[in-house]
Amino acid sequence: MTLALPLLASCGAPAADDRPWIVDRFDDIKVIRYEVPGFENLPLEQKELVYYLSEAAKCGRDILYDQNCPANLPVRRTLEVIYENYRGDRTTPEWKALEKYLKKVWFANGIHHHYSNDKFTPEFTEGYLLDAIETIPEEKFGSLNALRGEVCRAIFDPAVYPTKLNQRAGDDLLLTSSSNYYDGVSQAEAERFYAEMAAAAAGDPEPVSYGLNSQLTKDPATGRLHERTWRVGGMYSPAIERIVYWLEKAASVAREPQKTNIETLVAYYRSGDLKEFDRYNIGWVKDTVSNVDFVNGFIEDYGDPLGRKASWEANVNFMDSAACRRTEIISANAQWFEDHSPVDPAFRKAKVKGVSAKVITVAMLGGDCFPSTPIGINLPNADWIRKEYGSKSVTIDNITYAYDRAAHGNGFNEEFVLRADDRERMDRYGKLADDLHTDLHECLGHGSGQLAPGVRGGELRSYTSTLEEARADLFGLYYLGDGKMVELGLVPSFDVAKAGYAKYILNGLMTQLARIEPGKNVEEAHMRNRKLVAEWCYEHGRADNVIEWVRQDGKTYVVVNDFVRLRALFGELLGEIQRIKSEGDYEAGRDLVERYAVRVDPALHEEVRSRYYGLGIEPYGGFVNPEYELVERDGRVTDVRISYPADYVEQMLGYSRDYSFLPDVN
Repeated sequence: MTLALPLLASCGAPAADDRPWIVDRFDDIKVIRYEVPGFENLPLEQKELVYYLSEAAKCGRDILYDQNCPANLPVRRTLEVIYENYRGDRTTPEWKALEKYLKKVWFANGIHHHYSNDKFTPEFTEGYLLDAIETIPEEKFGSLNALRGEVCRAIFDPAVYPTKLNQRAGDDLLLTSSSNYYDGVSQAEAERFYAEMAAAAAGDPEPVSYGLNSQLTKDPATGRLHERTWRVGGMYSPAIERIVYWLEKAASVAREPQKTNIETLVAYYRSGDLKEFDRYNIGWVKDTVSNVDFVNGFIEDYGDPLGRKASWEANVNFMDSAACRRTEIISANAQWFEDHSPVDPAFRKAKVKGVSAKVITVAMLGGDCFPSTPIGINLPNADWIRKEYGSKSVTIDNITYAYDRAAHGNGFNEEFVLRADDRERMDRYGKLADDLHTDLHECLGHGSGQLAPGVRGGELRSYTSTLEEARADLFGLYYLGDGKMVELGLVPSFDVAKAGYAKYILNGLMTQLARIEPGKNVEEAHMRNRKLVAEWCYEHGRADNVIEWVRQDGKTYVVVNDFVRLRALFGELLGEIQRIKSEGDYEAGRDLVERYAVRVDPALHEEVRSRYYGLGIEPYGGFVNPEYELVERDGRVTDVRISYPADYVEQMLGYSRDYSFLPDVN
């Protein structure tokens, strides 16, 4: 509910040396090196804080693997043993296919694609894998020897763990998903379990996020459901203990109020008490003075079909003071934006509280933020905390810059953007439009609006994430074209909105289809959101030819003919989706998503993929992290050095060696 992900790669700002930024390319993925400008100028105390928080960010890696699928850790470790110990021919097609498969597992934190959620299809045989294993001494595999059959089934049997996240209407979404948030529990059982829990706390003005930090499992003998809480002494304890160790080191060099906030997070990790987590979130959102900041914990629920369980993620960052000007302006005018929102006044906030936003330089990515990462974050997620205490939003500038440099000169705009004036505006204003849309999406969009009396916030169920992302996107799109943006000095003219609108509609209707395998529908929440917005606006603007499909020279293009009317359509759809959320109108939300966001035209799909992959570019990007090293003299830290590795394989193997704390089966 709080992430902004990048659109499909297009052309960015000119740069003479963009290719060295890409350190590896395989399948549909490019791995990019990002830099951390300004780190060397931080005070020593803040450098040391970044170091300790970065170590904590790397210690939860195994947790995410296991959350994504129970076979992920045995598969990854088996393949890593083979990779590091195989003495056979490494030039054969079979070996290259195994190597690519392992790279994909690292990138996706498991055996399912990080975006489509489909299981990877190996391009090597089970026989080849077993033959490779036989060349390696058994002691290298240790306890993995007993899991060899499970590993082979997970990799090669298409009926085993076929999709990480199934959202197909009519299916039992839990029993048909491979994620490890529920163990042997049906959708009906889980929904009943948490409905009873919520009913027992009815009337609580500060409800916790029930089930956020636990696996729900069933006793096979009694059929009784119970939660395995993710905490010290509970599920995932070995990894959480290491996270706590580094957080306590961070607290030792942090200043107030951050020191107390870190200590509260540690207390939550020790107890698993969600009330403690809420106390941490309140303290975190109220801290607007700390230059170094971080996210660490079980945060986002995109991976749970029911939108309840949270994946583990981490991010360490510090403020980009120069770039923060635009977010400071937006935050300062939050009440104006809320008051002029094109939604029912009953669903607007009468008083916007605690909105803070900043542009940050990310220093470390971890868990569900790595290697693929969002470009914007808005937290916390609890509606009552957002209402009473506000929210904190960030746009990650060095990540968007790295994406931009890596994409420059790839031919995307020339291939897919029909009109020269659109291409010129995208070249001139594309990054500004993207950055401002992210700012508005995160800073104001997610924090806007309010629920009607009696609505608790979970009524939209499996459609929650898609509709929430659409709501935030629409808020950003609508205001990107508002004259207030010119008045505030954030944009020079409406041309910035035109650049953003043309790119958004092109992506939602066409080019994001390059990310989907042939024969598949749209499953990922952000892709569904963009398709919903674009398809709805196309249909509702047909009478005025607002958006037009054009065939030219045997190719399909989509163009926006009336940007002013399109902005009005964004406002109309925003009003309806806010109503759906505010009233908890499940049926209307379901109908919107199923009608506009899911189905793919196979002919258009085939054409987009052919043209996109014909450019020789990859639709997905992710990153290698920088490395930090403490410099000590006479037992005291005197500096922290930063370096930028350019070897994706070595970083992944190093993380598996140094930050892997969980057993093969949890």
